[in-house]
Amino acid sequence: MAMSISSLTSSFSSLSFSSQISQKPYSISLAPSSKSLRLSQFSTTKPQSLTVLATVAAEPLTGDLETTNIEKYVKSRLPGGFAAQTLIGTGRRKCAIARVVIQEGTGKFIINYRDAQEYLQGNPLWLQYIKVPLATLGYETSYDVFVKAHGGGLSGQAQAISLGIARALLKVSEDHRKPLRKEGLLTRDARRVERKKAGLHKARKAPQFSKR
Repeated sequence: MAMSISSLTSSFSSLSFSSQISQKPYSISLAPSSKSLRLSQFSTTKPQSLTVLATVAAEPLTGDLETTNIEKYVKSRLPGGFAAQTLIGTGRRKCAIARVVIQEGTGKFIINYRDAQEYLQGNPLWLQYIKVPLATLGYETSYDVFVKAHGGGLSGQAQAISLGIARALLKVSEDHRKPLRKEGLLTRDARRVERKKAGLHKARKAPQFSKR
């Protein structure tokens, strides 16, 4: 090489670097005897942490807001609650129980403070169950239906609601009995899941028979 180690040492000794974080100079020197790079000063200061405080106004979810509004609407329509109403019917199916109140209106269905379409997950069969009693008498847009249902599944609750609506319509007029009875809407379906038996897999399913 054209340049010697001594000339490089003199060039590096005059160099200095500065850091914006610590504001302390860095100097690097190359010793001629050892021919090694030595860091004479290397100290940094930890950057100060920045704390940001943000306040966000908690807004209710859309579903919760709709439920709250529907609950207020139901309470305004049913002063005194379900038990204080006159046009009320109770329906049962398997483990499901539904208390149904009907009032003159435009054909709304509200189940457990939720729209029936949402509560029954848009299932066309379950929605048909709850609409059949009113459709049989031609009252699809004449009554609003308010329901409190619990127990069982959605299918059992839908059939329990159907029976409850039919029973409530009897309190409107006794003349409704004949067309409702003709469609079988006043019959309580007593079918339930049969209990499991000891020694069997299910209610009647037995283990495979082996002759030998």
